[in-house]
Amino acid sequence: MDFGLTDEQDQLAGAERAWLVRHDPLLRVRAALDTAPVTVDPAAVAHAEESGLLALLTPEMGGTHVDLAVLTEAHGYSASSLPIADLAIAAWLLDSTGIETDGASLIGLAVVGEQTATPVPMAADMDAIAVARQDGGKEYLALLTAPTLATMATFDLTRSWARVNPDAAAEETELPAGTLTAARDALAVHRAFDALGAAARLLDMTVEYAGQREQFGAPIGSFQAVKHHCADMVTAVEAGRAALWAGALALDTAVGADRSRAASAAAAYAKSAAARVAGDALQVHGGIGFTWEHDLHLLLRRIKVDEALNGTVADHRAALVLG
Repeated sequence: MDFGLTDEQDQLAGAERAWLVRHDPLLRVRAALDTAPVTVDPAAVAHAEESGLLALLTPEMGGTHVDLAVLTEAHGYSASSLPIADLAIAAWLLDSTGIETDGASLIGLAVVGEQTATPVPMAADMDAIAVARQDGGKEYLALLTAPTLATMATFDLTRSWARVNPDAAAEETELPAGTLTAARDALAVHRAFDALGAAARLLDMTVEYAGQREQFGAPIGSFQAVKHHCADMVTAVEAGRAALWAGALALDTAVGADRSRAASAAAAYAKSAAARVAGDALQVHGGIGFTWEHDLHLLLRRIKVDEALNGTVADHRAALVLG
């Protein structure tokens, strides 16, 4: 497959990265780390609304999952608390059903499985939660403006997570068959893109550190073992990104089982690669990487939670074998 980002997608990614550099999300995380849970940055919400990013997947905006992917990776790289992909996917579902949002701007998404709903990032900050579920072979979507949340204690310090208790009395709109699977595939790919973004940040941090830290009178980056670690990290990030681009393209162009297989293959590979990068980053940083004051652990924690949610590596590999 011959695939590359367009000039417009490169410009979109560059503009979003530049905004996130100016409004460094990790500074907000650090400010609240020892005192209160992190919250969504109001400036990020205003930026996303004014730029039309939250409605990117709707027909009016005409965006694609590949367009959204460059944003998801950028927000993962910066450890942003704004769940840009979840919000865009929720907006797409709501637009497709014509459900009125009554001015709500931040709308999370929960997909109900056999037992529980998928965890929702920053659920406590959402104006409403869109809940998609299946019943009797049919699929439905409801908008909960006052959802009952079960807060989750996770490893991630850059975002809060909660499960939504579906409201049996909520008004529901029927969805076309297969919509829930499409939403699950999209969430899986974009969750992996978030992990990849964090891994890319760890790669840059590690290369910079290896060029500055000296032992025996030489930068540790000149040592063969460290070079090998950094080379492995580059390979993992670039290969993971290529796999996810293929997965995002499949979200836009494939249907049914073909789309799901591509999504699972991409998510399984990229999540595993991101976890390896996090481990190598910790090895190269040595003692300082284990400290509370260094940002490495914040990105590692984010990768680990991304790895566990919307399908683990084992889940996605099993789906490939069984599907």
